[in-house]
Amino acid sequence: MKLYIGNKNYSSWSLRPWLLMQELALPFEEHLVPFEDEGTYARFRAFSPTGRVPCLHDGDVVVWDSLAIAEYLAERHPEVWPAAASARAFARCAAAEMHAGFSALRSECPMSCGVRARLTEVTAGLTKDLARLEELWGEGLRRFGGPFLGGETFTAVDAFFAPVAFRAQTYALALSDAAARYVATLLARPGMQRWYAAALQERWRDAHDERPPHATLIEDLRAPPR
Repeated sequence: MKLYIGNKNYSSWSLRPWLLMQELALPFEEHLVPFEDEGTYARFRAFSPTGRVPCLHDGDVVVWDSLAIAEYLAERHPEVWPAAASARAFARCAAAEMHAGFSALRSECPMSCGVRARLTEVTAGLTKDLARLEELWGEGLRRFGGPFLGGETFTAVDAFFAPVAFRAQTYALALSDAAARYVATLLARPGMQRWYAAALQERWRDAHDERPPHATLIEDLRAPPR
């Protein structure tokens, strides 16, 4: 299988299937195609029908959405989702909610693994998203015992919230003790450590993602730009 992804510093969507496959030891070839100020769509269209990442190629099969990739992998690897039916149902709902929602968190705290920033404003939308995040994580951890959202093992639902862990680190998001422990658990995963180390070495810069609307840059830990 070949997995096409974007810049590791920015691409939260790419992180999800990459981390899932890493953590479950599913073999694949990584193809990183960096974002550019112009021409990204045309270049990405060479391997992705939507001109976006991630995109999985498995022989003649092309899967161009992160949630669809998880479900495609689950058809042959049941460990992608929790084994227990109740945990599996929760995990699928939570992953789908992350996939489709949390718009304020996405737009106001764009993923940028290699920087540290201070929020200058916490909007009503972001406050609402963080409250729902606490509620959702709390339910999963309480019902299934942790340390992951579906129980004892890392599954797709954790991969879908992995970009939030990087956002929490970047913006020092105010979280409860339980939510902070879950973030720490995700950040400590070997796959997350490998992704983070690679992100710090990237020299590409994408102008759009370098300007969060309500944050001030404190520290840039990345290699200098080209």
